[in-house]
Amino acid sequence: MRAILGARVSRWTAATTLALAVAFGVAGTAVAVPPPPPNPSDSEIKAGQAEANAKAGEVGQLTNQLAEAESRLSDLQAQVELKMEEANKALVDQQTAQDAADQAQADADAARRESDAAAAQIETARQRLDGFIAGSYQQGSTIGSISAYLGSSSPRDLLARAQLLSSVSGSQLNALELMEQAQTDKSNKDAAARAALERARQKQAEAEQARQAADAAQAAAVRAQQNQAAQAASLEASRNSVEEQLYAAQQRVAGLQGQRQRYQDWLAQKQREEEEQARQAALAASKGSGGSGGGGSSRPVSGSASSAVERAIARAMSQLGVPYAWGGGNASGPTRGIRDGGVADAYGDYRKIGFDCSGLMIYAYAGVVSLPHYSGYQYDAGRKVPLSQMRRGDLLFWGRSGIHHVALYLGNGMMIEAPQSGLAVRVAPVRYGDILPYATRLVG
Repeated sequence: MRAILGARVSRWTAATTLALAVAFGVAGTAVAVPPPPPNPSDSEIKAGQAEANAKAGEVGQLTNQLAEAESRLSDLQAQVELKMEEANKALVDQQTAQDAADQAQADADAARRESDAAAAQIETARQRLDGFIAGSYQQGSTIGSISAYLGSSSPRDLLARAQLLSSVSGSQLNALELMEQAQTDKSNKDAAARAALERARQKQAEAEQARQAADAAQAAAVRAQQNQAAQAASLEASRNSVEEQLYAAQQRVAGLQGQRQRYQDWLAQKQREEEEQARQAALAASKGSGGSGGGGSSRPVSGSASSAVERAIARAMSQLGVPYAWGGGNASGPTRGIRDGGVADAYGDYRKIGFDCSGLMIYAYAGVVSLPHYSGYQYDAGRKVPLSQMRRGDLLFWGRSGIHHVALYLGNGMMIEAPQSGLAVRVAPVRYGDILPYATRLVG
């Protein structure tokens, strides 16, 4: 027992002497390794990742539901526009029918006035004829009356008087007959005008019914569109809520992974320190024994690529919800957008402080890689890797006929992006339509 204790004391004394020698003048300037940081277990990281994956799946489902709802909303909007046009048509038809009915009423009124005037003229002519006939009888001047001929001074005068009486009575009878015929014509016109008025009023009633039906259809379409819009808004709110939960879960995973990375860095630093101490001890022993042998130095290790990727992702995730602004974003953060003379101007991007897709990538990798503000150039800023080998931190690009979009891959089929005017920085499932077959890896 005493021998064992003595051996331990001897080893402790030697180690202490070596440590003191290293610290006070022996070649090398080794720095003491700090206490180890927390090292989360694999099960903790796995559980956090599972939670994040579940939230990502839920976001994907809600995104699909929202896409369907927005598609339905678009269809309903088209129906609303159609119903509005049909309502406009019904209104025009109603006005046309109203104008026709007004004209028919005017025509009927005119025909009635003409018929009434003709009847009055006939009545006046009949009264005059009746007066003439009555006067002729009273004066004995009517044809066939003996007194009509007694006042004649000669046979010629008698014949002239007979012809005069016959002519007067005949012309009045003929005029009366013509007036009665005109009254019949005007009465027929009056009947035709009233029939036309009745048809016009019928068309007017039908046009009014059509207008009311069109208005009702338009109102129903608007209600359906509003209900669908409310449903879409509710789905979007739910998705936004789950996206926030996803972000929180990803942050927890990133935190655990960061702790793990810091612990692994600590282990590597500790190993390098131990190797350096061993080298210094060997060197001291060699010098002490007069030998000249030397040990090889370990290769210095640069900052971890994984840490750089996680820092880039954390920077990008810190901008969730920042508005899209075309031309916006630099290494320091969001900036005011610029005019494009088209879509971006219509959304007022030049008045917003935010990012476009490539601006977000510049901010994410600031301090690691200096990126140009153009997605096409960013595609060539690193090493190309097939999509089948893409990993967290890689840049994804879209536009086989010309690159038009870039996003940062988060792993597990998710990415963070500044999508387009009118939207904001968001986490979304990777879209494979029109995606380029290679991702760009900036570090590692």
